[in-house]
Amino acid sequence: MKQDNTEPIIQVGILTASQITFVLNGNFISTNNYLYTGKRLAVHRKGKILFNGDLLDELSFEPTSDNCSFDLNDVVIGIDFHWQRKENQRFKGSLKFIVDGDKLTVINEIKVEDYLTSVISSEMSANASDELLKAHAVISRSWLLCPLQSQEPRTKNRDEKNGKKQKTINYKLPTINYLIKWYERDAHTHFDVCADDHCQRYQGITRASTRSVEKAIEATRGEVLMFEDKICDARYSKSCGGISETFENCWAPEHYPYLTKVIDNSTKPKGFELDLTLEENAVKWIRQSPEAFCNTTDKRVLSQVLNNYDQETTDFYRWKVEYRQAELAEIIHRRSGIDFGEIVDLIPVKRGESGRLIELKIIGTKQTLIVGKELEIRKWLSDSHLYSSAFVIDKSEIIDDIPQHFTLTGAGWGHGVGLCQIGAAVMGEIGYLYNQILLHYFTGAELKRIY
Repeated sequence: MKQDNTEPIIQVGILTASQITFVLNGNFISTNNYLYTGKRLAVHRKGKILFNGDLLDELSFEPTSDNCSFDLNDVVIGIDFHWQRKENQRFKGSLKFIVDGDKLTVINEIKVEDYLTSVISSEMSANASDELLKAHAVISRSWLLCPLQSQEPRTKNRDEKNGKKQKTINYKLPTINYLIKWYERDAHTHFDVCADDHCQRYQGITRASTRSVEKAIEATRGEVLMFEDKICDARYSKSCGGISETFENCWAPEHYPYLTKVIDNSTKPKGFELDLTLEENAVKWIRQSPEAFCNTTDKRVLSQVLNNYDQETTDFYRWKVEYRQAELAEIIHRRSGIDFGEIVDLIPVKRGESGRLIELKIIGTKQTLIVGKELEIRKWLSDSHLYSSAFVIDKSEIIDDIPQHFTLTGAGWGHGVGLCQIGAAVMGEIGYLYNQILLHYFTGAELKRIY
């Protein structure tokens, strides 16, 4: 991240490939001070960038006016998710190519507020309510700037120090193996954030923005969530499932008071014991459909949060997935790299505050192992990702002690930490202001304008 007056400029990683076709819409000045426009090609060649007959260590293009843009084809979105696909996308700002192993990576340098205009239009519909748009502008800005607020300049040493993509704990007790893994935010070594769901959806100006989005960005310019004079790590997901999760149950074992359990409703749901770390309480909660802000089927409200490809998901507050024995065994083997044999049982070991599984015991005819945290569980039990790890397991058609059929009944969509996007959309519709929405989900935080 670098500064332009008081508004930061960030680097966003867009695309990695061995050769990249791009279109410069308008006049751009290259690294060596040449003027370029139109369709161009950059190719990885012998550890350098082949462009226009020259082999270069680095290649960049600066727009000559605010009207310039550039196009990239076949940008992958929704990587590893059930709706993964490729899109042609258009971007504002500067274009940069770097050598990344045996491929090239495209980086877009752009001002924070311009970046946010795209994120808000990419993460949700640009036609969302004004209060939801303003709330999302604040959390997206906070999420972006939090890890950069005290970050040292990008250097080789920093890249090596921060480059690990996940934290893995492998250990063995006398009778069982554990594999506990979580994925950190500092995975990107050559740029500040990526353009996909691993960070925040950023699709340039491909998603049509509206005056409402621009007004939300303007109204909250420079505004972030703060806790004890530090910018909050403002996480968010599609649907918490009725209760939000704590940070430490999904990522590193660090407690953030503003990322804690929140009941996603104005009142406590009746008839439930809400300590969902206890199995019997979690089972009752997940099998039923208690009142919550995010418990809605209103298509008009959902369309504010869910883009066209997200609306391919019809059940998210409560959902169900069924597997035959052979199918489940094959998925777990392929996704984990471990041959469990036939799957004898899936046993909840540890649940978080939202009922999400933090540790799951997989018992097979060849292997028994406890896996965690929530994202790793979701990856192992699905061709893409389960909607969440808040699920209960039913087994049937038992033959020689081996179930032939598994049903997973689940709650929510995503990790469930911080703001619940669907819940926030409902709150905006029924009259909550954006600051009320934010302080509902981020306990004890405050709003502050930093530029």
